[in-house]
Amino acid sequence: MTDSSQQPHDPSTPASPAERALEQAEAAFGAHLAITPRERAALLRQVARRLGAEKTEINEAELLHALCQVRRRSWANGMMNRAHRSGDVWVRKADVLLAAERISDPLIDEDGQNAVLESVLEERWRDMADTPLRVLDDMRADLADAGTFLSGTQIERLSHSIARAFGGVDLGFEDEMILEEERRAREQEDIRARAEARRARELQKIRDWEATLVGFEKVPALLHCSRREALRWIAENRIPVAKRDMQPDGLEIFHFDPAELKKCRPLLNSWRRGAGQKEGDGYDDSPQARKGNAAIARVAALDRFAAHFRTARALKRRITLVTGPTNSGKSHTALEALAQAESGLALAPLRLLAHEFREAMLSRGVPASLTTGEERIIDPTARHLAATVEMCPFSNPVDVAIIDEAQMLSDPDRGAAWTAAIMGVPARHVFILGAADCIPLVKRIAELCNDPVDEIHLERKSPLRPAGTLALTDLRAGDALIAFSRRDVLDLRAELMAHNRRVAVIYGALSPEVRRAEAARFNRGDADILIATDAIGMGLNLSIRRVVFSTLRKYDGRQTRNLVSQEVKQIGGRAGRFGKHEEGLVCVLEGAGRPSFIRQMLDAPPEPTLELRPLVQPDADIVQAVAQEMKSDSLYGVLTRIKRAVLRPDDPNYRLADMEQALEIAAALEGVDGLDLSTRWTYAMCPINTRDNGIPRLVEWAALHARGQRIFPPGTGRLPAAATAGREELERAEKRHRRLVTWRWLAMRFPENYPELIVAERNAAILDEWIEQVLRTQSRMRESSRRHQGRRTGPPPGRQDSHDRPRGPRGKAGGGFGKKKPHGRRRKD
Repeated sequence: MTDSSQQPHDPSTPASPAERALEQAEAAFGAHLAITPRERAALLRQVARRLGAEKTEINEAELLHALCQVRRRSWANGMMNRAHRSGDVWVRKADVLLAAERISDPLIDEDGQNAVLESVLEERWRDMADTPLRVLDDMRADLADAGTFLSGTQIERLSHSIARAFGGVDLGFEDEMILEEERRAREQEDIRARAEARRARELQKIRDWEATLVGFEKVPALLHCSRREALRWIAENRIPVAKRDMQPDGLEIFHFDPAELKKCRPLLNSWRRGAGQKEGDGYDDSPQARKGNAAIARVAALDRFAAHFRTARALKRRITLVTGPTNSGKSHTALEALAQAESGLALAPLRLLAHEFREAMLSRGVPASLTTGEERIIDPTARHLAATVEMCPFSNPVDVAIIDEAQMLSDPDRGAAWTAAIMGVPARHVFILGAADCIPLVKRIAELCNDPVDEIHLERKSPLRPAGTLALTDLRAGDALIAFSRRDVLDLRAELMAHNRRVAVIYGALSPEVRRAEAARFNRGDADILIATDAIGMGLNLSIRRVVFSTLRKYDGRQTRNLVSQEVKQIGGRAGRFGKHEEGLVCVLEGAGRPSFIRQMLDAPPEPTLELRPLVQPDADIVQAVAQEMKSDSLYGVLTRIKRAVLRPDDPNYRLADMEQALEIAAALEGVDGLDLSTRWTYAMCPINTRDNGIPRLVEWAALHARGQRIFPPGTGRLPAAATAGREELERAEKRHRRLVTWRWLAMRFPENYPELIVAERNAAILDEWIEQVLRTQSRMRESSRRHQGRRTGPPPGRQDSHDRPRGPRGKAGGGFGKKKPHGRRRKD
């Protein structure tokens, strides 16, 4: 069928006012405009908008503007296609749309369009940073975050564009940027080559050492003892086992270092006399004996981890373990004791919670300082400190300490930090807060530290019960919808906002400041529904009536699996805030899973703790001691040896934590010359996101640090108006904020190499404010649209009682709200 709107007007048919106005304008001054039939239909709509009751004609300027409006989409598409063909990957959709918007000549050619686009890009570069080199750094970082790395030709083209924005090639910017980029590329290639060679050398050292090891059959001869004696002394952990190999049939094969065995000979007589086994017995710690590879395990002493914390061991500590579900008042109980103490410490799992602990003390009239990985707020008069768990001070005794969320002891990534905090916090009275699941592990740690434990178990203040399934349209004010990836959160947000619901969101990529602002918006009633990941499980006071799971499975970084009972209890327990709601309800979104699963998880007893050995990892002192023992300055070699040698897999007391990311960073840093071991270890502990090009960027910063150059804070980039920002711009801003988190963490430790901390904090605040504005403004725009539609058409979808609405597929109300949008494969963020 032919679209009649694309055909010339039939003289026998009465013309519309728009058609008459367009024909008159074309006859008067539009013959050269070459308006195509396809453009005519859209042009008629533009003309109609410009006419009114009193106006029947349009002038030349109006015709040209209307035609520009019609042609802007094709101009934008053409500019983007040409940018792609040229390899100008820095050109974004927002750039070409803005360039198309600025064109006022409907007959503009490609060269003219490109010139307008270039002017838009130059404005973008000037808005990004104060110098062309910083703009180039920020652009490279943005592209690298997306997995795009520039070739030499692309760098040259980008440098041309940035140089023009800052005054052109006459000022030397362009040549300077190109030379700097060439130098940077050569240096990074040299670093990679050196790192590879040094890693190979360290691994060869380990293989050479392993080649010197002997089996058990050689032990009696080397020690001048009987086979039975050797077996007994191995069982008593007197003879050091250098290496253990597990066979496919489960049999473990021991290997021994001959040099270490020879050092045991002077001790044989005391062993034969039956001297009791004591800590350190069987080891000769003299300078002459402290050689060889098995000695590394003795130096690291991770099998005697509690002894590392001398200040804590010197105190007569008492532990009070306060357990209970969410909304049971655990924090309140401990904070009252902390506020009454003359000195104290509150350790939190998140920066956000550390702030809340400090505010809780300030509200009780207790001065308090704050220490987190990326910020310090020091009150010189304060004798109380709020900190994140990883920042626990181990040397300054206090009266009372709080350690929150002790169930994190079992977390494979951060559990070792809780082990160190509980073992090492120098407090006379330690309150440990957590879910009931943590009880066995906390008691085991207390046993290893010889600390007495009192137990307090609190019950939930308001009842929590399962409440079946809900359709998306059944969500009401006060509901929290739970998803487990950033993409799912934003998909659900878009779907709800498209139907005029006011929505707040919380997910891990948002900074603590934005999460708190979104929580406040929800609590005030400025947003009806909260959509969140399990980031709401800790550290936010939320007035939630019902928690609704949109899925009962999550990707945990290793695999996609069903939720476990503790996750359902921790997240579902956020429903029913005491004093606000009489009870908390936990539901599942229709089609997302069986409601009986929620009931089973809520009723399940604490999951049995099968592994009672706490996770441990080396600290800077242990790394330095092992390096001295090895006579090595290679962090990669030291960490590799620690992983292989310092803690037996069957150690009865401790487990070695996952050190893969630290090893990966250490391996990449092997190619950077000029950094001492302590500095390398600090870099290896830096919080980064490996999916955002984190390790290459860290190595690049470390190379500048090694040369004594300063590393300036990342910028904010050009931030579009909040109302027009899309998901891509939002994600880019979140990545920039994560870059600033890493930079600020390093700046707290190397202030001379990472200057302008105030600038970094300002940039982080700008990004926080912009992200918050995007989330808030877009929700307000939807609300304004809803009110406007409501005046014309009645209540919006989703605001009527559920029994008044017709049911669509799968029992969902209406048509559109219950329809599932088509998605591609979802990437878990």
